[in-house]
Amino acid sequence: MKSICIALFLALFFSLAAIAQSQPSPLPAINTISVTADGKYEAAPDTAVVTFSFSVQENDSKTAYDHLSRVVDEVREMLRQNGIDPKQAQVGYFGLQPVRDYKNAKNKIIAYTANTTITLKLKDFAKIPAITAGMSNIEVSSNQSISYDLDNIDEAKTKAVQDALKRAKLEAQTVASSSTRSLGELVYASVDTAEQPRPMPMARMAAMSANGAPALEPTADFTPQSITVTAHVNVVFALK
Repeated sequence: MKSICIALFLALFFSLAAIAQSQPSPLPAINTISVTADGKYEAAPDTAVVTFSFSVQENDSKTAYDHLSRVVDEVREMLRQNGIDPKQAQVGYFGLQPVRDYKNAKNKIIAYTANTTITLKLKDFAKIPAITAGMSNIEVSSNQSISYDLDNIDEAKTKAVQDALKRAKLEAQTVASSSTRSLGELVYASVDTAEQPRPMPMARMAAMSANGAPALEPTADFTPQSITVTAHVNVVFALK
């Protein structure tokens, strides 16, 4: 009896689901117009994100750790010389790994490498050349990358939404006027915003010119790429 009840329940459930799926979507309310539109806003970045990597290798773990610690001390001093509090920099990774001789049957450890990654956010873009040059002068500096970000993203989102709503209203007014009607008040709106993905920064090695002096920064004389924020709106207006 119990199995029969379950079977009847499942049959009823799937029948109702099929009926619901076959029903057409509800029609818009009478004397309204529904419009979707997209908008965008391009904002200049306000923050430079500079990332540096350092790596050392020594015969034992303690020596490798101490060596990398001295390197980080050099970084702190270089930042102070450029008027930057070392606390502004963030250590994203500090690792110590053994180096094994895989030609040896026992995979004997022959050395240790110590690595760290330091990220610095700068509001003053004029300090970037001095910082990157200072990092390049540190003995074990490996990769550097520079990207740009927008901390004040909320203002950009607001302007993107305003652009989308303006476009939606213009489209609605066009439809209303073509049918000898006028546009009434906004009765419904849904909004979705997104920041367009940007390419990941390419790591770069410290560059030197032919005479041994630091080469011109790759970003010199160029403007940081704008950050584009998009908005999608669904709106319903009353018709008069």
